[in-house]
Parts: sequence; C-alpha cells; structure tokens
Amino acid sequence: MRILIDIGHPGHVHLFKHFAHEMIKNKNEVIFTVRDKEFEVRLLENEGFNFINYGKHYNSKFGKIKGLFKFTLKSILTSFKFKPDVFLSHGSIYNALASFVYRKPNIAFEDTGNIEQVRIYKPFTKTILTSTSFKERYGKKQLFYKGYHELAYLHPNWFIPSDSIFHKLGLENNEPFFLLRFISWNATHDVGQKGLTHNQKRQLIDFLSKIGKVFISAEGQLPDEFKQYQIKIDPSDMHDVLSYTKLFIGEGATMASECAVLGTPAIYINTMEAGSIDEQEAYGLVYHYRNGEGVLEKTKELLNDTLLYEKINKANKKLIDENIDVTRFLIDFISNYPQSISKYNSVKQ
Repeated sequence: MRILIDIGHPGHVHLFKHFAHEMIKNKNEVIFTVRDKEFEVRLLENEGFNFINYGKHYNSKFGKIKGLFKFTLKSILTSFKFKPDVFLSHGSIYNALASFVYRKPNIAFEDTGNIEQVRIYKPFTKTILTSTSFKERYGKKQLFYKGYHELAYLHPNWFIPSDSIFHKLGLENNEPFFLLRFISWNATHDVGQKGLTHNQKRQLIDFLSKIGKVFISAEGQLPDEFKQYQIKIDPSDMHDVLSYTKLFIGEGATMASECAVLGTPAIYINTMEAGSIDEQEAYGLVYHYRNGEGVLEKTKELLNDTLLYEKINKANKKLIDENIDVTRFLIDFISNYPQSISKYNSVKQ
C-alpha cells in the first residue's frame, strides 16, 4: 500500500509517526507532505521519514487564499508522481482535493471542528475519524473511536519519558520547573478566540519564578521581557518536558490534552471549547478557563495541594484504562480499509 500523509501542525507528525513506522516496517510505502510553519520539518527529519516540503506557511488572509491554490497544485503533482492508494491527514484540504482528482480515498482525523476547513474537505473525504468525545456531527462519513489523538503517540505502549530532560534544560534532577504555552492566534480556528492578557502572563511568571524555573513555549515572537524564559530544546524533547513539569499552563488545547494523557496537571486558557478537554476535565486532569480571570488563584491552589500528584496519577490511570491505543486502531483501520468501516461503525457515539 502507498500512503500519502499531509502535515499541517507539529502535532500531526506525532499523531502519525508510530503508524508510519509500523506501516513501513510491514513493507508499505509512506510519504509525508508539509508546509514549513513551526518545527514540523525538524520533527520529520528526526523521525527519518521521506517527505516533501512545500515551502513556507502563509498567515495572512490573502496568503491563505494563495496557499490554497499553490499547495493544492503541489499536492496534485506529488500524487501524480507517488500514486498513493490512500490519502491520510488531520483534515487537510490539499489532500482532499488531490484525492478527488486521483479518485483515491481520503481519510481525515478531526478534532478542532473548524467549520471553514471541514466544509471544503468533507465533500472529497471518504471517512472522518473523530473521538467519541468530539461534539460535532458530520453524518455517515463520520466514524468514532474511544480515545484522543494524543493517545496515538503518548500511550504507554509508545512513549516512556526520559529524565535526561533535566540536564538538557540545565536543571538538577527533579528540580521543579513549570511550562507556559502561548499561541499566536493566527490559525483560522483561532479567529474570535482569546486567552491570557499580557499582564496575566507577567503575574503568572512572577509567581512561578519564586517556586521553580519557568519556561515558555510560544508560537511566533515573544515580547522582549519574556524572551529570557523561552525554552530552547529540540522539538522532539517536548513530551519529556510535559512529563516532568510540575504544572502546565497554556492557551493550546493540544499540549493540555497531552498533559492529561501523560499525567501532568494542566490549566487550559482559551474560549475555544473541545470535547476532549471537557472529558479530561471530568477526569480531574485539566482545568479549563475561558479567560485569564482566576488562573493565578487556581495555580496557587493546585501547588498548595499536598495530594495533587496522587490524585493526578489515579485519574491518569483511569483515563488510560478506559481509552484505546489510537495508533493500533489506525494501523488496523488503514490496513483493512474499506472493510474496517463496518468493523468500527458500532463504536458508541
């Protein structure tokens, strides 16, 4: 089988990497396509995958329109040369349109529910894979699985954290540190959304700095006063950071969900709703705030709770036990497609 996987975000590399390695090991051919947005290219290089870089990602409204035509054409040309049997992505518009041209099935993961993107790719997509926690409904094309994207790469079957991260961060073993994540708000699904104010970020940094080391992961440029906190690691080490940080506070749902899967307490600040975050909040692993009001107080409350990590470990074990290994699901689903549709159609919605 020949599989073309399109990448639109660093998290998508993680989502598909173990699947791709296993499929290649089983004599299938896999190629990735990518736009250079954050550090997707570095992650693909670290994994040793065969990939094609389509160039810089566009952020402006005009640039996104230009990119739709440019990257779709590149996808069609790549498909002409590679001749994929199946297209796979996290809701890639470019994959969907190229798959239509070549009359091959396009399979899309979806967890953001970005209606602008879904409207474009859905007509050209055979199957849309979503978590049972996902709230949107897309009709007969939608197929559910019991889990989260993050369980494709952070399930204990695939990931064991390394405490070498302390040395890489310039810390003593088990020295307390905290990770903050600020997003750029440039993505189409970020329109109209908001998180922490500049002053709220400063207050959090000031408080946490008195307890341990503070690191910031950010999309785009940080203000000058925050640059000293910017984390400087290889992107492939980020999940070790999330495993050992005492607390994660951030505006990105992906990292918050990753923390839930890893057993790290997380505070998520964003007006955007996510079914996975709602479920993980019910487990007691994530605390969701629609704005920065009350976040500092919650941070103090959590760090003063002597039983916090005992509670988190118990909740994390429950989450792992009640959900699936998403990579194993995807290997079976793609390897036996389209017969696998009927096999998984009975998953409770």
